[in-house]
Amino acid sequence: MTDQLEPMPADWRRALAVVAHPDDLEYGCAAAVAHWTDGGREVAYLLATRGEAGIDGIAPEECGPLREAEQRASAAVVGVSTVEFLDHRDGVIEYGTALRRDIAAAIRRHRPELVVTLNHGEVWGPGPGGAWNSPDHKAVGRAVLDAAGDAGNRWIFPELTARGLEPWNGVRWVAVAGSSTPTHAVDAGPGLERSISSLLAHRAYIEGLTDEDPETYTRNFLTGFAQAAAPRFGGRPAVTFELFPR
Repeated sequence: MTDQLEPMPADWRRALAVVAHPDDLEYGCAAAVAHWTDGGREVAYLLATRGEAGIDGIAPEECGPLREAEQRASAAVVGVSTVEFLDHRDGVIEYGTALRRDIAAAIRRHRPELVVTLNHGEVWGPGPGGAWNSPDHKAVGRAVLDAAGDAGNRWIFPELTARGLEPWNGVRWVAVAGSSTPTHAVDAGPGLERSISSLLAHRAYIEGLTDEDPETYTRNFLTGFAQAAAPRFGGRPAVTFELFPR
């Protein structure tokens, strides 16, 4: 029998979602975010870059502000009003203490119980033959897992305490969306339509990515992704996560 996915924990109030690029959360877990905000939970977004290298036909200095605006509009569709950017360079994010420090600082500011990030493995999809993952995704996802611990230790980045950011040891879980080894899930049904609208807000990016009709492409991708998880979640379309308790 296929291993069943457990429901995501529900006993929390604040989450911080940390990813590399605008659109990462919309491809990964916007239906879950909509479900959470509908339930009165607070979710904030932190983007390591502004996605300025993401559209081949648009120069970075024009693309960055465009993609930032699309991300803010996209977040609003699923009930997220706080969207922050770290200004690391798109495409060449480096895993290391600078990135960990920036993410730890954000965790101390927002004081979440749940931190969400994106697949940081080598590939998308199970087993051999999966699509190679972006180096930015790998760097940010790994840094998020480390920064969740850094945020609670006053001696790792003492300069944060000097800036008035007191340690926050309240992160209870880090949830990785799009993992090839998921353990938990959220019912995608209630938020699926808004997740489609949320991804469609990245219209300039989608139009640069595919020749398909944007709405058809977006609906097919997100519906297929959610339905693929249904056999492991009681037949319900789902957003999956690999959950790391802390």
